Amino acid sequence: MISFLQTQLFLFDPLSLFFLVVIAIISLPSAIYSFGYLKGEYSPAKINLSWFLLAIFVLSMAAVVTINNALIFLVAWEIMSLVSYFLVVFDTKHDKSIQAGMIYIVMTHIGTAFLIAAFMIMFKHAGSFDFLEIKKACLAMPSQVKNILFVLFLIGFGTKAGIVPLHIWLPYAHPQAPSHISSIMSGVMIKTAIYGMIRFIIFILGAGPSWWGTIVLLFAVITCLVGIIYALMERDIKRLLAYSSVENIGIILLGVGLAMFFTSINLPYLAIFSLIAGLYHLINHAIFKGLLFLCAGSVYKATGTRNIEKLGGLIKKMPHTAVYFLIGVMAISALPPLNGFVSEWLILQAFFLGVLNAIGGAKLFLGVCAAMLALTSGLAAACFVKAFGITFLAEPRSHYAQSAKEVSPSMRAGMFILSLFCILFGLAAAAIIRQLSKAAGAATGIDISNMKFALNNFTLSPQAGESVYLSVPLISLLLVIFGAVAFFVYALFGRAKAVIYKTWDCGYYKLNFRNEYTATAFSKPFRVAFSFFLRPYRKTQKIRESFYHVKAFTYETHTTPVFKKYIYGPVLVLVFKSAKFMRRMQPGSIHLYLGYIFITLLLLILFMHKF
Repeated sequence: MISFLQTQLFLFDPLSLFFLVVIAIISLPSAIYSFGYLKGEYSPAKINLSWFLLAIFVLSMAAVVTINNALIFLVAWEIMSLVSYFLVVFDTKHDKSIQAGMIYIVMTHIGTAFLIAAFMIMFKHAGSFDFLEIKKACLAMPSQVKNILFVLFLIGFGTKAGIVPLHIWLPYAHPQAPSHISSIMSGVMIKTAIYGMIRFIIFILGAGPSWWGTIVLLFAVITCLVGIIYALMERDIKRLLAYSSVENIGIILLGVGLAMFFTSINLPYLAIFSLIAGLYHLINHAIFKGLLFLCAGSVYKATGTRNIEKLGGLIKKMPHTAVYFLIGVMAISALPPLNGFVSEWLILQAFFLGVLNAIGGAKLFLGVCAAMLALTSGLAAACFVKAFGITFLAEPRSHYAQSAKEVSPSMRAGMFILSLFCILFGLAAAAIIRQLSKAAGAATGIDISNMKFALNNFTLSPQAGESVYLSVPLISLLLVIFGAVAFFVYALFGRAKAVIYKTWDCGYYKLNFRNEYTATAFSKPFRVAFSFFLRPYRKTQKIRESFYHVKAFTYETHTTPVFKKYIYGPVLVLVFKSAKFMRRMQPGSIHLYLGYIFITLLLLILFMHKF
């Protein structure tokens, strides 16, 4: 067992230390970035307020991942939620910020209500809020109670993490917050929910029966696909990144769910390997998504718009931002040798090893999950080809893009640091896996002393007889060699005399931005392929000079917000109807209120007499 430092209030085991590292890696570059981002946008007093809120936000997240007491954990959790709410509505000039903040605060408190219920049940059985005391009490806890706790924790933490269908707040809150806050919220805050799942479901409850892991895997697969499909449809660059965060939370949960599943069917070394892969993707996503949100903020700062249809040509106007955005895009698309490739490859390997070692229907289930992960990765690559190509390539599509200039040095410094991490966390995979194994071992309680780590080879155990080979430096060297050979062959045999002609396209010689490929056009094949889910519809309008002559024609295409329309919309209607009914019961009559009190007292007396 891995030893850890415990005080009466704090718990600094390898799992907590890992999340502290994640918080630091994202918060520091985002803070550096904010110097340039906030300048000129807000008054000095409001900038000072933003720094105060940022400090409280980071400290509250650090408290969440280190507190050793469930009651104080809830206090830190609530502070984190409230401070992040104030940061979401920080830009009070826009009504969308207020709306986004309201949706966020309602959803986060719904999740908190489930956590309070879970902690009260635990306290009833343990007589203490101390994590380790609760863990001991769980050994004798009835399985039905554990099942209830699992569901409560899954919903409570799943709301903050943004698993489907509890993700509704993410595409509202993340785009409205200042971009350095969006970077921290997406990169770190939603990961505190993953910490909660690992701490309370795996560490304290003990991973549970196989159906727990199966449920987590099912939600993870759905979250992956829904998140990336919606991201493909988006034209707002920050909403696109927010939906992509939903997708990547699903990928992280694939690793966590696999760890739970393998633990339940007595494959401990595969459980460790899966959790390592999930934790690796957690920190990788924090890095490249934090980078992409900072890049999106730079684009917004330089152009004043987040609509990528109105951008284009920014690679010439903002070359540094374009390079950093390209690194983030390559990382999130899981291209070697960057960090996103390593963690997604490890999760796929975990599925393949599971198929080899599982029996019965579990083989088919794990194989289907692996196929869905592969599909998600392909869709993610297409999504970010669109994001980079439409934003940075071709000609400027509006005056917003034409007048863009490169951002300040402090903003570029924040992006540079995270870009460097994208590269380092890919090349140093072997060393990072070795450190993550300690966190995985502490979380699962599995002895990792039999697991061997070489520079390029990760051996699960001599007993398991399974090993995974991974050498990112070798992959990088091969890519460089192939690139050099291709360039040499082209330089030697492929050069031809350049002849310049006018561009001809269907009879047009003078093309402008209106002839360029758009984000909507790029995503149309996917909109058609997933029309059964997206339920797309069109709006057209003709403006006529006369009956025979059309002056203008507008065409819009939209997708149906399925979850908002069919789940949250009906619930909201029911809430308002209930509120109107309750209003009738409160007409302001003191006699009626005294009657309510009298009836309540009678019922309480009867209830106490019965029991």
